[in-house]
Amino acid sequence: MLKFVKGNLENIDNVQIYPMISLLIFFVFFVVLFYWVITAKKEHISEVSNIPLENDTNNQNEEQL
Repeated sequence: MLKFVKGNLENIDNVQIYPMISLLIFFVFFVVLFYWVITAKKEHISEVSNIPLENDTNNQNEEQL
């Protein structure tokens, strides 16, 4: 299986750039995500973390009616 893939990739011009582009995209994505997590406001994190509980409470209130 690997020979089949490797053989086809050898025929593509400048194929060595694709792994570098993929690594760059992967790295940039996680750096941006890490930056967002570090700079996120605590109020926003608290609000988002309570969403499942609020939804559960709303469903219980609707069932009681």
